Amino acid sequence: MSFIDKADIKFIAGDGGNGCISFRQEKFIDRGGPDGGDAGNGGNVVLVGSNNQNTLSNFRYQREIRAESGNPGEKQKKHGRSGKDTLIALPLGTIVYDENDNVLADITENNQEVIIAKGGRGGFGNAHFISSVRQAPKFAEKGEPGEVITARLELKSIADVGLIGLPNAGKSTLLSVISNARPEIANYPFTTLTPNLGMADLDKDNSLLFADIPGLIEGAAEGKGLGDEFLKHVERTLVLVHLIDAYQEDIGSAYKTIQKELKSYAVDLSKKPQIVVINKTEALDETAINKLITKIQKLVPAKTKIISISAASHKGLDKFLYEVNAIVKAQKAKKVKVEKAESSEIPVIRLNDDEAVYKISKTSKDFIVTGKSIEKFASRTDFNNPDSVYRLRDILKKTGIIQDLNRQGLERGQKIHIGNKGQIIY
Repeated sequence: MSFIDKADIKFIAGDGGNGCISFRQEKFIDRGGPDGGDAGNGGNVVLVGSNNQNTLSNFRYQREIRAESGNPGEKQKKHGRSGKDTLIALPLGTIVYDENDNVLADITENNQEVIIAKGGRGGFGNAHFISSVRQAPKFAEKGEPGEVITARLELKSIADVGLIGLPNAGKSTLLSVISNARPEIANYPFTTLTPNLGMADLDKDNSLLFADIPGLIEGAAEGKGLGDEFLKHVERTLVLVHLIDAYQEDIGSAYKTIQKELKSYAVDLSKKPQIVVINKTEALDETAINKLITKIQKLVPAKTKIISISAASHKGLDKFLYEVNAIVKAQKAKKVKVEKAESSEIPVIRLNDDEAVYKISKTSKDFIVTGKSIEKFASRTDFNNPDSVYRLRDILKKTGIIQDLNRQGLERGQKIHIGNKGQIIY
């Protein structure tokens, strides 16, 4: 399965069914009255977090996802069946953006559900509109159209620890010996072409999720090598492990190269907690290792840990995992503290009934009325049915819109456009 971390998708919720116009006509029953049933609602498109997914490859050739529409109402007041929801499994760490780059959803937990496109409401049948003044309604509502959302999916892997470093620093080897991951390993640059995730079990109570990020080179933030395409998978990690090859010609330069790329990314990743790890030290004595550590110490922030390991011979791995786990725990505790502080703030409650708000604008000949609520009523109106149009006219009066139009100079014979849903003649 190929690794894909971006996808453009159109989510189309189901339309609501149309209400039924029917009159009870049975032998020996005189004037049975209206018995048209209500229609079913359209299905929603629902995003579901899944820890069994790790790529967006399912959307490689799928550009549209639809939910089922609701069934129409039937005579004898039978309710139409609602459309089934369409459930879309997404890997944890998926962010959903709209066309203006606003975040619509952030999938971070297993089984988390987000309705990304809401199904249209089913229309009422004519039996719904019986009243003392309207005993034989000859109209029913049309179903509302389902929402259509054009979105961009972007996967940013969620891991406790991100492994970074120049190509051939030994990241994949380290991941393979401390976790259940089996990344491709070879002695040439860019062996790792996609991020790999692996779970390292320290003991029965502690485990760490590692992400092996493909090798960076100087200029990656400008698109050289594999570019910064995979740096977004570092954004959500709590700790960065910067792996450096002990046999690098200039380990100081190697360290500075990676730090520069982290800083050049859209979000300054160099500010994340880091551990610098000198790898491939199996053939070096303590004096040689200390010299390398001294070189690095001159470059790193004062509190940054520097340790040496050999992933190939498993040397120093226990100490390495202990150090990483301590920092991860501290970061998680800090995160919980911040979240508690934010949740303890007194919420500000504002009255915002934007459903009922409407706006009137005038053209050279006609008037245009826009607003969520009135446009919903218009979308459920059958403009070919005079009784249905009369009901919409009645709603315009009850909501005060006709009065406002009269104040703005509405005259007999002028058209009133309700958004782009339809028009009536006053």
